[in-house]
Amino acid sequence: MKFVTIGYGDREGYDHTDQAVRDEAHAHDARLRADGVEMGVAGPPVQVRNHGGNGTEVDEGPFLTSALPVAGFAVVEAESLEEAVRMVEGTPCAVAHGVVEVWPLQSARAADEL
Repeated sequence: MKFVTIGYGDREGYDHTDQAVRDEAHAHDARLRADGVEMGVAGPPVQVRNHGGNGTEVDEGPFLTSALPVAGFAVVEAESLEEAVRMVEGTPCAVAHGVVEVWPLQSARAADEL
């Protein structure tokens, strides 16, 4: 199964986390990347709309807001949700006063059947 993870965190929480914990979290990310996890830092988003196929509208900025900014994303492969959680529990956002969401990624065909 594939899972999309979204890490939220801010500089203040990161800076208040012990350096050794941060170093291990970055080493954890490096191990995930070495194992093939696609991971990246979030850049500035845009919102795209094309209601009714009547023309594309693009607006700068996020559609969703949260108490913490989005810091990054990853796509992980795991046998279960529990395994995916174990994979991300040591990442910088999880240990440095942020949070990581784990979303099961369904195939496009499964989404079409909804």
